[in-house]
Amino acid sequence: MKITKIASQVKNASRYSIFVDEKYSFSLSADQLLEQRIAVGDELAANEVKKLKKLSADDKIYNAALNYIAIRPRSRWEIESYLARKKASPELAEQIIKKLEKLDLINDEAFARAWIENRKLLNPRSHRKLVAELRAKRISDEVITKVLEKNAEEEREILKLLVERKRHQTKYKDDLKLAQYLSRQGFNYEDIKQILYENP
Repeated sequence: MKITKIASQVKNASRYSIFVDEKYSFSLSADQLLEQRIAVGDELAANEVKKLKKLSADDKIYNAALNYIAIRPRSRWEIESYLARKKASPELAEQIIKKLEKLDLINDEAFARAWIENRKLLNPRSHRKLVAELRAKRISDEVITKVLEKNAEEEREILKLLVERKRHQTKYKDDLKLAQYLSRQGFNYEDIKQILYENP
């Protein structure tokens, strides 16, 4: 079997289509093409083509994982779940995770800090809610404790901010309704009572 053509893909210029005996056979990333040192005119045995096809499939999963992380930061568990959905073998999943960790694209502590900052800016949460959300992402309690250690004082500021925001909404003009909402968000009753008293 002979490689008869190598062409850059139209939809993804970083991948190359490899044609064997004039027919499309598989694709490789630019890096893998260099690594494998294949060129037009090379003769390949059937087992070599099979190996390259597997490499191609594995590489597509790796690139899909990179795109998944590019949308927003992900926890290690989210990446593991994503790779399982993509039907990556346990060996391949482990290889991909190690690569992503080496690139610092998987880092649960950095993820947790980014998650908390994002919540502060867009949708303030109580300490309790943040813990629940991070646990849902399978962040360890050790990491959660570390990233939230300075959050006790900040929580009161978040509560004040939330009270100021909600006061502008008609249904939360009533203290009881506002207190019930804040309680559902996981804030401490004593803090709610004190902040509402300070911000009538």
